[in-house]
Amino acid sequence: MGKFNAYNISLKGNQADVRTFEFHLDNEFFKNIDGNEVQKGKINVELTVKKSAYQYEFRFVINGVAFVPCDRCLDDVEIPIETEEKLFVKLGKEYSEESDNLIVIPEDEGEINVAWFLYEFIALAIPMKHVHAPGKCNKTMSSKLKKHSTRSSEDDEDSVEYESEEVEIEDNTIETDPRWDELKKFTDNN
Repeated sequence: MGKFNAYNISLKGNQADVRTFEFHLDNEFFKNIDGNEVQKGKINVELTVKKSAYQYEFRFVINGVAFVPCDRCLDDVEIPIETEEKLFVKLGKEYSEESDNLIVIPEDEGEINVAWFLYEFIALAIPMKHVHAPGKCNKTMSSKLKKHSTRSSEDDEDSVEYESEEVEIEDNTIETDPRWDELKKFTDNN
């Protein structure tokens, strides 16, 4: 993990009650971390480590922009990142994750590398749906998507239109969705 030595935080022999670190994450960081969600970005992180009697409180203030593929056209879309996260670290016999935000690190090592935590906090700050503003998607890709989809690419809704067929039952007309026809066979057999 030599690429990420700059993100090692030593806890052993630390006399200060509060220490502050600054990190500037760029495209090289995201390339090296090799995560799936974010591959480019310009993020500034201010990390404050506060020592108490039994643990360390890590407070991350993260600001900047991440670039992720647009869900529609696959061109990069700029996502603003602004989040604060906390992580608690205790010294113990062996490494363990006690909860989502409590980590135990071996006392004989006495340091923690926060590179992956930084990446996770950034990835969690990205919304599930990432698309360009209306009209900003790659026009070529949008037209291909529209051509091969029953859904209009200009729709902001997440619904997909399906053709339905009409079935006549006892002089009443009922619309059914063809996707359910195969499932109906199971209930008809029972």
